[in-house]
Amino acid sequence: MTHSEFLDLPPLLSAHGTVRLPGSKSISNRVLLLAALADGTTTVRDLLHSDDTERMLDALRILGVQVESLGDNAYRITGCGGNFPNKEAKLFLGNAGTAFRPLTAALALAGGSYELSGVPRMHERPIGDLVDALRQLGADIRYLGNEGFPPLQISPAKLAGDIVEVRGDVSSQFLTGLLMALPLAGQTVRVEVVGELISKPYIEITLAMMARFGVRVERQEWRSFVVFGSQHYASPKEIYVEGDASSASYFLAAGAIGGGPLRVEGVGKNSVQGDVRFAEELAKMGVRVSMGENWMEARGPADGMLKAIDLDCNHIPDAAMTLAVAALFADGTTTLRNIASWRVKETDRIAAMATELRKVGATVEEGADYIRITPPASRSSILNPQSGIDTYDDHRMAMCFSLAAFGGAGVRINDPKCVAKTFPEYFAEFAKVTQAVPVIAIDGPSASGKGTVAQRVATALGMHYLDSGALYRLLGLAAQKRGIGLDEETRLAELAGQVDIHFEGEDIWLDGAKVGDELRTEEAGSAASRIAALPKVRAALLDKQRAFRRAPGLVADGRDMASVVFPDSALKIFLTASAEARAERRYKQLKEKGMSANIAALLQDIQARDERDTQRSVAPLQQAQGASLLDTTSLNIEQAVQEVLSRYQALESK
Repeated sequence: MTHSEFLDLPPLLSAHGTVRLPGSKSISNRVLLLAALADGTTTVRDLLHSDDTERMLDALRILGVQVESLGDNAYRITGCGGNFPNKEAKLFLGNAGTAFRPLTAALALAGGSYELSGVPRMHERPIGDLVDALRQLGADIRYLGNEGFPPLQISPAKLAGDIVEVRGDVSSQFLTGLLMALPLAGQTVRVEVVGELISKPYIEITLAMMARFGVRVERQEWRSFVVFGSQHYASPKEIYVEGDASSASYFLAAGAIGGGPLRVEGVGKNSVQGDVRFAEELAKMGVRVSMGENWMEARGPADGMLKAIDLDCNHIPDAAMTLAVAALFADGTTTLRNIASWRVKETDRIAAMATELRKVGATVEEGADYIRITPPASRSSILNPQSGIDTYDDHRMAMCFSLAAFGGAGVRINDPKCVAKTFPEYFAEFAKVTQAVPVIAIDGPSASGKGTVAQRVATALGMHYLDSGALYRLLGLAAQKRGIGLDEETRLAELAGQVDIHFEGEDIWLDGAKVGDELRTEEAGSAASRIAALPKVRAALLDKQRAFRRAPGLVADGRDMASVVFPDSALKIFLTASAEARAERRYKQLKEKGMSANIAALLQDIQARDERDTQRSVAPLQQAQGASLLDTTSLNIEQAVQEVLSRYQALESK
């Protein structure tokens, strides 16, 4: 599997702030269909803008319903009173279950000829139980592919029957679609639920939305529902869509893991959505949760460690996925039960979650309807797999695993655009309320002292240190030992991915052996300059360099630290000095080490290096966008270090 698109989330330290939620997907598509089926015109406000709602809006337009965009996520829907103007249509509904299931039911009772299809995954999601229930009413529905699965052909039919049985243990969307369509049947119908009804809170949303449009459903426990035939949908004139409670779960969990307080606005304690109960379950993990009419807020546990839980998740099937990733930060093994519906969602979520959690170092046990997660030994043991987190075209997988970035290593999310299904701006909003491990990037010409300054700044702040120039020098040294030429780009790139390099204070280690002064010779510098101009080598070292970014922070010096490797650096410094001053410093440095040196030759070499580095096509020597200039010609090392620290502290105090 290739990943042409991915998003690298940096390692995160904390989370706090406020997020305004997008509209609920579940409520948005219910409201759109009910507005279309109603008498009168409905203004829908705060509608979710996403793939799923776009599929529903497109379908309604194709069916002849008048849909007018008012801007700012508001639409005016002119209802057709249950009688769609277009009696023949082909509808492509992508992977939108919240559009496919209700439309199947409504169109089966609408007296027209309709073909419904979706993406390949939609054709793997079962719909047989809904079709069987509709056939009990006399609906004429034919499978165009595999029995029990989309695509479907719906034909006009004479409706009859007043009792319908539907399974409740596969997907609550079957019952939702059936209930929403039944006022079109023109007679009283009783729906009997066979087996345990899962995801009851989603049925409560359905009943609440139907009531807003004037149709009451008599519920007898959760075993049967009666829709009386004398009722018709009537427009409430205007309706606001609540914020998405499932989406709230990612931010509440971020506040829990990242300390908080993190507040989500748009949904609160009186929400019709069952997923607001996610906050209660988070509280069982020790999280400090508070709620108001239209907001919820989470703070981390007082001791900073989430508590492991054993939970029946039938009431929060979507938000329970967030708990699975939050379990990475718990103090023991977390078990999530009664989640069989995960198997028939956008992907097989139990299998997908187990696979991806193992990638980041968790021990996972999965069953038909449960998942058990034991986190790595410590938060710092959470891994950032080189292959990244696969998302299976499932928006919730992508959003859940953003939380893994709190493990200290960051995380790569493959196919991040899949979040468009429900929350296109998710990663941008996530970035606004999370604080990444800070990076101070220091660049400058050869012999400007950037390495010494960077190292001392790191020591002063207690941060990690990355000498990217040393990486290229080390690679040149490793290539020399292996007999690889400095122009053999492919072999050098392979070597870059294999060598083991780390820094300890002022010591540098290559493949387990400490490296000495041979790294500081002019020959080593010249070799590094040649190797650094090779695109494949730079790309191969990119992940290795980013892996140095660990809490509490990193000071990195080198050519493209501020522009390519860490473009989100908190502070970017371009440190320079006159060529004469740099030659004199290099001369003193070599003399102190007992090495022979000629100041005129050093000046000539530095000027030639500047010219070469400025002109090269890959990562040329230049001041990065957003970097501040620090000329050290008249400064000593201590003064230069103090200046960088002052600039960083000024940023921190803002």
